[in-house]
Amino acid sequence: MKTEKLNIYDENQNHLGIETREEVHRKGHWHETFHCWIVSQEEGAGRIHLQLRSSNKKDFPGLLDITAAGHLLSMETVRDGVREVEEELGLALDFEDLVPLGVIKDQIHQADFIDNEHCHNFLYRTKNADLRFELQKEEVAGMVSADFQAFTELCIGKREHAAVEGFKIASDGTAEPFAKTISKKDMVPHSPEYLKQVASRIKQMLEKK
Repeated sequence: MKTEKLNIYDENQNHLGIETREEVHRKGHWHETFHCWIVSQEEGAGRIHLQLRSSNKKDFPGLLDITAAGHLLSMETVRDGVREVEEELGLALDFEDLVPLGVIKDQIHQADFIDNEHCHNFLYRTKNADLRFELQKEEVAGMVSADFQAFTELCIGKREHAAVEGFKIASDGTAEPFAKTISKKDMVPHSPEYLKQVASRIKQMLEKK
């Protein structure tokens, strides 16, 4: 497997050099990621789409996460990050289809995993609630959606649970219905401030005409 190399930065996004992905997470270097959140809207109500991470993933298997996301490699620009949406979900979007939400810091610190990210966040708004996903099964095991207001309240601590529904890939490779009442324990443990910022910025964009 080809070794991924990432640009590394200080906390203020000043470039410091290049390191392997493994070393970045071992030493806790700040690095850049691309995050795309998809929200479908019908008659004013919004539903946010979340991916179910594959059980084979090294980090956070089986947890719900950002619609599509990934690391920006050392030779890539932010525009190149849109490839993650097609690779993971099978949706061919142009970078111009996305609404920028800005760079938001995210930190996940565990015993052998120190993740300090400058996350380039984007929103994709669609009126099509019935999105057709073609999942990269090595990465993504299913897709669910949640009422955006309920998701926001979960992120900011105003509620402890939210309902999600969608599908997951069964052992025979077919998609089967999936519904669950989730708490934050069912989600990748992004920092609370990151989730609050994401929810707030998406809400602002959805309220614009």
